[in-house]
Amino acid sequence: MKKLQSLIIGIAVILILLFLGGQQLEKSSGMAGAKVLNIYNWGDYIDPSLLKQFEKEYGYKVNYETFDSNEAMFTKLAQGGVSYDLTIPSEYMIEKMIEENLVQKLDYSQIEGIENIDPRFLDMSFDQGNQYSIPYFWGTLGIIYNDKFIDSAEMTKWADLWRPELNNSIMMIDGAREVMGIGLNRLGYSLNSKSMFELEQAVMELRSLMPNIKALVADEIKMYMINEESPVAITFSGEAADMMYENENLHYVIPEEGSNLWFDNIVIPHNAKNVEGAYDFINFMLKPEIAAQNAEYIGYSTPNKEALKLLPPEITEDEQFYPSDELISRLEVYENLGPEYIGIYNDFFLELKMYRN
Repeated sequence: MKKLQSLIIGIAVILILLFLGGQQLEKSSGMAGAKVLNIYNWGDYIDPSLLKQFEKEYGYKVNYETFDSNEAMFTKLAQGGVSYDLTIPSEYMIEKMIEENLVQKLDYSQIEGIENIDPRFLDMSFDQGNQYSIPYFWGTLGIIYNDKFIDSAEMTKWADLWRPELNNSIMMIDGAREVMGIGLNRLGYSLNSKSMFELEQAVMELRSLMPNIKALVADEIKMYMINEESPVAITFSGEAADMMYENENLHYVIPEEGSNLWFDNIVIPHNAKNVEGAYDFINFMLKPEIAAQNAEYIGYSTPNKEALKLLPPEITEDEQFYPSDELISRLEVYENLGPEYIGIYNDFFLELKMYRN
């Protein structure tokens, strides 16, 4: 009997020690007593110190995962199996996610600070009335060039990329909508064209550009341009801002023919488990001082008009990053083209890549 009692006591002690050890492990990892908020966002798309500040102020533990394309994000959410409380897709993908019932309607009784958003960036075609999304960042697609190799007067429009002296010199962004859009823009067509005649013409134009393309890349463009391994590249405005910070010879221009005006908005996925935390994070990011700090760190344009007042004038007065209404009128937002035309754009883009090789 004594042996049995000793065995029971021994097991009880072990269980207590395991429990205490688990408690200590949770404390050391910052999980004890913390509510968890799962965020799915683009890489390097928030000031990391803001996540820590949010955790401290609101008592959450933030799990932060990243994706590298709207399509990868959509596929993961559509497949199920994992749930996120917040994600930040682009405009055309938000439209698709609404159609597929992958996002929740917003409860504005739980949102504070929406009045800080510039009305120009609300009620867009992809989410009329902002029933599902809150603006996070916006920007443009354009050209970045090095003035050591290219004169500013020679790089003002998409057509300048076709100049023979740029043979094997251009770092092209690796994206179907972006590349096809350059061809469409040059010809004066819509970025959302569904005309096979217009699309085929754009492809013909882009074929003649291929000798000037040094490589089709994504994140690597930063390194190439900062290190002056290429004189010109196609990139997004925020990426350009990062490059210009590192190399004073670099300049960003929105082409005269027009370009893409893009938006990334915060949404709450349909299967979010911490909806309360999602609203807390939205309200946190809507605060002017938070939005300003994030914009200065990331380099993209903030839609928060109150945050603009807190940013340095050299940032907010630069029309390439905060374009005038007149310039914005020449820009176009990507629309969700539907699976048929997304496939056509992708096929044309693949054809161009193969043609280049």
